[in-house]
Amino acid sequence: MAAKSKSARYYASNPEARKKKNAYNTRYHSTAKRRKYRADLAKARRKRGIMSKGGGDMSHTKSGRLVRESASKNRARNGSNGKSTKK
Repeated sequence: MAAKSKSARYYASNPEARKKKNAYNTRYHSTAKRRKYRADLAKARRKRGIMSKGGGDMSHTKSGRLVRESASKNRARNGSNGKSTKK
């Protein structure tokens, strides 16, 4: 297993900060915009027949298209300053 990131180490050793972060994430991910985002990705996975089969993620390209991509590549992409290095 890889070493924990700097932020993961911080939240592991600061329970109050972790509690505050989790409260924020709960509010953020329950907004209508984020729910629609997740629903659109799930719809695309169902359409391609990979829903609930462990068949990778649906990834957004810079042009806005959805393409199938391995989860590890999709979730590790955020480069410096959170800028996408996606095709």
